[in-house]
Amino acid sequence: MTRAEKIIEREHGFLLETYNRYPVVLERGKGVFLFDLEGKRYLDFVAGLGVNALGHAHPRIVKAIREQAARAIHLSYLYYNEYQGGLAERLCRLSGLDRAFFSNSGTEAIEGSIKLARLAGHRIGGDAKSQLVALEGSYHGRTFGSMSLTGQRKYRQGFEPLLEDVKFVPRNDRSALAAAVNHHTCAIVLEPIFGEGGIHECSAEFLAHCRTLADQHRAALIFDEIQCGLGRTGTMFAFQTFGVVPDMVAIAKPIAGGLPLGAFLAKQDFASAIHVGQHGTTFGGGPLACRVALEYLAVVEEENLLENVRRVGDYLHGQLQLLAARFSLPEQARGRGLIQGLELAVPARPIVEQALAEGVLFNSTQDTVLRFLPPFLIEEKHVDRAVRVLKKLLGRTGVARKRGCAAQIATDS
Repeated sequence: MTRAEKIIEREHGFLLETYNRYPVVLERGKGVFLFDLEGKRYLDFVAGLGVNALGHAHPRIVKAIREQAARAIHLSYLYYNEYQGGLAERLCRLSGLDRAFFSNSGTEAIEGSIKLARLAGHRIGGDAKSQLVALEGSYHGRTFGSMSLTGQRKYRQGFEPLLEDVKFVPRNDRSALAAAVNHHTCAIVLEPIFGEGGIHECSAEFLAHCRTLADQHRAALIFDEIQCGLGRTGTMFAFQTFGVVPDMVAIAKPIAGGLPLGAFLAKQDFASAIHVGQHGTTFGGGPLACRVALEYLAVVEEENLLENVRRVGDYLHGQLQLLAARFSLPEQARGRGLIQGLELAVPARPIVEQALAEGVLFNSTQDTVLRFLPPFLIEEKHVDRAVRVLKKLLGRTGVARKRGCAAQIATDS
């Protein structure tokens, strides 16, 4: 039995089997590449499901971790540390919001934001102002509160009863939204771009309507930017891409370079509803994670990575559109920046498995969507490599849609 087989067998023997993993053991990474136990190199278009935005083993992140780990990894919330306030200020300045709370994960950030929305709603309209409005097809996490907001039956099934007073409306349906929001609503919660839901955008008009209705009914507008935020659209926050400012925003994934850290940011009108003892965390906001998060934000700014996200993201989107035009299996390319999806007419997992053998890591979601969340360091040459593999696999699995198509898809040099 190989070393990889032993590792896989041990996990099957002792871990809860909640993931249908791919049969590879990854050992280390460098930049936009990962390496398995045998030293095989993989081009990474998954980036830890959007976490590794700076790729792997970024020297500035490694340096910050080493230095801070030798000083203090964890300190209780009972005391101050030198990095938490600085990170909160930086995020508030970047977002235009007023207060931050740090957690361990994005799911916890969602939980905290809806707790705050309930408190603010009760202050305005009493206990009856507790209704939540979310979107069909959405995904917000796997705890009870976040599952209650997740508009996909497959994630909620088997765990009911969940939170009461949650209404779901179709994405971009302004009439349905207007019918659902009323004076009992304490929050409208949504992802500006669905991640797990298949890379679907909310329109700017729909988001603006959400803003209008939230103001009209004195409800919180909460954006879940756990996957699409912190630079992935080419702006630091996705809401800046769409021009609609929420009352709260939940963030996580890339912020601490792979260390567990999440946060929700809130306007003062809502932040003032909470008091000492009404919310807390043991690990959130520790000195190690916060110092690394400050380094992450500095790297994004100083290495001009948002411009790279926009430029290479446009290039990736164009190449995916050409694939959709030429081959029979892709039906639609969608997304922006470095959060992209390619809808297929067949299940996507076999393509992912075949790409793994070719040395490229893709991800599938919603059964038929190839999802691309590469590191912000990605270059056009990496897109070309990934597209060559996709072209090969799509040609093997399907047939050309337009023979002799004038569209020039990236080819081998």
